[in-house]
Amino acid sequence: MQTIWLTGAEWLAVLRIGLGLWWLESWRHKDRKGWFERGTGIAWAAEVAEKHRWAGVRTGFRRVVAPRPRLMARVVVYAELALGLGLVTGLLTPVALVGGLLLNLLYLTLMIHDWAEQGQNAMMALISLVALFAMSWQTWSLDHAIGLFR
Repeated sequence: MQTIWLTGAEWLAVLRIGLGLWWLESWRHKDRKGWFERGTGIAWAAEVAEKHRWAGVRTGFRRVVAPRPRLMARVVVYAELALGLGLVTGLLTPVALVGGLLLNLLYLTLMIHDWAEQGQNAMMALISLVALFAMSWQTWSLDHAIGLFR
């Protein structure tokens, strides 16, 4: 493969790192005090889930998230941080890519009616797929440096 400036593997690393920075920005701009102390994030998601056109989303939210809002708030916020750090540093990259893909698909499903959210989550999911199947951890990653996932 011929590319300009960087090799193909280096461009894939740039894509992976960019996705990681996107996750870190998602984590950075969250009002963690609101999410953890006032429950704003899960309360907002509950409103969205309750009005969702698919009964399975409402049922799933009621069974999995609603009974444990404090735990789920921490899971969401710290998952975004972990995904960002894993992708930027290239540590456990395939795990972070699959986790990010699943989280984006979950967000995409929850926000199926919001075109702006769909676009962001669809793009992040697509980048995750490309980075995963192109093995983007082969360059500029801790995984490569320590010999993981060869």
